[in-house]
Amino acid sequence: MSPTSTRRAVVTGAGSGIGQAVARPLRREGVGVLAVDLTDAKLAKLAAEGCETLAADLADPVQWDALAAAAAGADYLVNAAGIICLKPILDVTIEDWRAVFAVNAEATFFLCQKIGPQMRAGGAIVNLSSSSAKLASTVEVAAYAASKTAILSITRSFAYALASRPIRVNAICPGIIDTPMQERVLDEVAHMRGMPRAKLSEVRKQSVPLGRAARPEECAAAIWFLLSDESGYMTGQAINYTGGLVMW
Repeated sequence: MSPTSTRRAVVTGAGSGIGQAVARPLRREGVGVLAVDLTDAKLAKLAAEGCETLAADLADPVQWDALAAAAAGADYLVNAAGIICLKPILDVTIEDWRAVFAVNAEATFFLCQKIGPQMRAGGAIVNLSSSSAKLASTVEVAAYAASKTAILSITRSFAYALASRPIRVNAICPGIIDTPMQERVLDEVAHMRGMPRAKLSEVRKQSVPLGRAARPEECAAAIWFLLSDESGYMTGQAINYTGGLVMW
């Protein structure tokens, strides 16, 4: 990436998981980081490490404007914030659907719209989609999967819209990553299916050709590549990071 102290990144969902794994090394490499999550408490570790922080509820459109103002002139945007609804597909309500789409799809779309045009030329955006955007086997995450599929279209549209600046816009589709969200999936889906948690975890890992989950830091390295000058001829792409679980 050849980062310098003059470069600045905005990372949403930075309080844990992949978002935090992206924010921390950026800061260590001298990039100014605006780390965004729901509460100051979730951001305390990053604040102690020198990140600028902003507590924001990305389900609230009013707060998109506040974030866009704070992000003016950034070089990078990583839309890592996301929530999940874990329910049998026949039990999902319109309220569940709207709550998931508000954070996962709407915030991603409108932060690209509001922040992208004011980013510095040559910058890059990475949106977090998911392997569930391409696979439908875990029907207990159907609303989440639909929102992550929407992110693929959002990414392609903004890749066209911002190319003239030039701002590159790509998506990453993580598979099974060891994050707090993944722990929740294992707990709740195992309960819904009436099976031991350890058994579900083993079945999921066996579905991955490489036979394991990934660490958040591994996925963050792929995001770094998408932000970097080394991927300077890539835009509008959806990169699988799934250990072979998804190959298309």
